[in-house]
Amino acid sequence: MADRIELGASIPRRRNRLLYWLGRMILRSAGWRIDVRLPDLPKMVIIAAPHTSNWDFVFGMAAVLSLQVDLHWYAKHTLFSGLHGRFFRWLGGLPVDRSAAGGAVAQTTRAFAEHAQLIIALAPEGTRSRREQWKHGFYHMALAAQVPIVAAYIDYATRTVGIGPVFLPTGDWAPDMKPVFAFYRGVRAKNPQNFTTEAL
Repeated sequence: MADRIELGASIPRRRNRLLYWLGRMILRSAGWRIDVRLPDLPKMVIIAAPHTSNWDFVFGMAAVLSLQVDLHWYAKHTLFSGLHGRFFRWLGGLPVDRSAAGGAVAQTTRAFAEHAQLIIALAPEGTRSRREQWKHGFYHMALAAQVPIVAAYIDYATRTVGIGPVFLPTGDWAPDMKPVFAFYRGVRAKNPQNFTTEAL
């Protein structure tokens, strides 16, 4: 199937032909496609799931490069040392210390206030191993900044990187997240035994 891509004028872009072709080459060589219709908004928090394998990052980042979207993503701070740390920063990576409670939320809220355009992405599971509950940091970031949450998915059944539900958080986690978890239950992870969507 062909790619389906819709990007509005308000979305921050990062145009680089070399990175564009690199992303396209990775996806095409592996038989993956993109199905992305982002809301035409300058600010958003994107959650990327399932996250059960390092391949999720490869295909997800390849999609971002192909879309030429200026996106910043959080990952554990230990990944940002040495040369590969510089490479991750160049790709839009931002280190976060997961042991510091609330630090990333405050940092992100300030960043949204200071920038006219900003997209922040992170994996809500927080680890490739199985965990019974998702971390709530992304929700608090979006709620504090009053920006929408966009559910991105990596589906190994259809080999598709795409976009699912989009919503503005109300402060009531359970009803806000119920349709999101229902959506992700139809997405196949690389390692399904490590992926969970909270039963609500």
